[in-house]
Amino acid sequence: MTMFDESPSNAAEFTVSELSGAVRRTVEDAFGHVRVRGEVGRLSRPGSGHVYFDLKDDKAVLSAVAWKGVVSNWQFFPEQGLEVIATGRLTTFPGQSRYQIIVEKVEPAGAGALMALLEARRKQLAGEGLFDEARKQLPPFMPRVIGVVTSPTGAVIRDILHRISDRFPLHVVVWPVRVQGESCGMEVANAINGFNALPENGAIARPDLIIVARGGGSLEDLWGFNDEAVVRAAAASDIPLISAVGHETDWTLIDHAADRRAPTPTGAAEMAVPVKAELEAMLANLSARLKGAQSRVLSRKSDGLRALTRALPTLDSLLAMPRQRLDRSGDLLGKALAHNTANCRRRYERQASRISPLTLIAAIREKRLGLNDRIGRCRNAADRAQERRRTRLDRPSALLAALPRRLETGMERETRRLTDQGRRADAAIARILSDRRRSVAQHTRMLASLSHKNVLARGFALVRNDAGDLVASAASLGSGQAVNIEFADGNVPAVTAGTASAARPQAKKPARAKQEADNAAAPKPTKQGSLFD
Repeated sequence: MTMFDESPSNAAEFTVSELSGAVRRTVEDAFGHVRVRGEVGRLSRPGSGHVYFDLKDDKAVLSAVAWKGVVSNWQFFPEQGLEVIATGRLTTFPGQSRYQIIVEKVEPAGAGALMALLEARRKQLAGEGLFDEARKQLPPFMPRVIGVVTSPTGAVIRDILHRISDRFPLHVVVWPVRVQGESCGMEVANAINGFNALPENGAIARPDLIIVARGGGSLEDLWGFNDEAVVRAAAASDIPLISAVGHETDWTLIDHAADRRAPTPTGAAEMAVPVKAELEAMLANLSARLKGAQSRVLSRKSDGLRALTRALPTLDSLLAMPRQRLDRSGDLLGKALAHNTANCRRRYERQASRISPLTLIAAIREKRLGLNDRIGRCRNAADRAQERRRTRLDRPSALLAALPRRLETGMERETRRLTDQGRRADAAIARILSDRRRSVAQHTRMLASLSHKNVLARGFALVRNDAGDLVASAASLGSGQAVNIEFADGNVPAVTAGTASAARPQAKKPARAKQEADNAAAPKPTKQGSLFD
């Protein structure tokens, strides 16, 4: 026996694949559903969308895999160094001879881990300036429309609507969302962005204020309002936003990003709208104060006016001096007239002493010489003007001499133009008459085709009663009633022989009746439906 001889053995032989498959089935059967608690170690997320990470404690490391379709439904995403609880099934990876867990769900290991994650997220968002007080807006004092983001079936929306109705009734638009669960964060963020995207004058009123509200709960219940998408949507909102999540002791990240934080949903409604009765009372108080102030001002003005009136002089004192000056002027008027008359008489006498016949003759001679000189200048001016007028009249005379020829030329041109227009008008009228004749002939043919006489020519007849009205039914005729039957070639008078009720329609021909029965029994073709029916 040599060293290469086969040694006899009863052990079965396996291939590597068979052995790996057997181990895999054993592991999956024994650990089909497990929950593993551990710290997240190495974590990677390649372009495929799958997530690969390690679960470890102080003694061992377990490889974990989460497929893309499962990861998309996670509300909580693990981070390195965070303690989590992973739920899934244990299997093996034959390619590397190792076992791993296929993770279906990941959740934080406890409040401590959630608080650590929450604190880390808060510091990150605060570092980006999303919590700065400088960027926050003041809510409007009296909004016209309020948008509420909450569950439509909870007590929160009823409390908000009741408190708004009690304080100041106005229009409220509710955007229904889930306030707990995996999709809570995304729905709340979409609601905030949706309110901001509404147009000013659209079919749905754009709110002037947004309230994000939820009742109290545990940290896990309120975790959706710590979502990063919710915080960023609240910080980016152009509409002022009030956060009312949980009770007064509950704090979420949306409370830091919101423009105002209310301790409760009811407190948010109180913060959003004032009390109508208080406003009315304040207005009434201000109105009363205004009326009192007006009354006091008028009273002071009246007192001042009366004081000024007392300080004014009387009418007699104002007119005393003008009356005195008038009396004095009246006394001096007679003396002034007599003095003025004497002065005028003396002036006339001096002028009369200067006038003599020789002086008058010399003055007349001087005036005559001046007139002769003026007459000579006027004649010369008249001659020059007459010469200028004659020169101006020569040009119009030449134009008038050439006017008959110009008129003859214009008349010939106008005659040719009118002749041409007459020919064109005659041609247009001929075309219009031809078109009208064709139209009349067409309508005549149409009228003939639509006339009832063509129908009468095919064997039909019109029945008229003694009043000349058409008879549309046999029931309208009685026994012995005179009628007139119109055929294509004339009219025939007739008298009805029986009552209308006695008339019976003729029986249908058997062949025609059988055909109609076959048609009725045959299934009708099904009409294809339309998307627009």
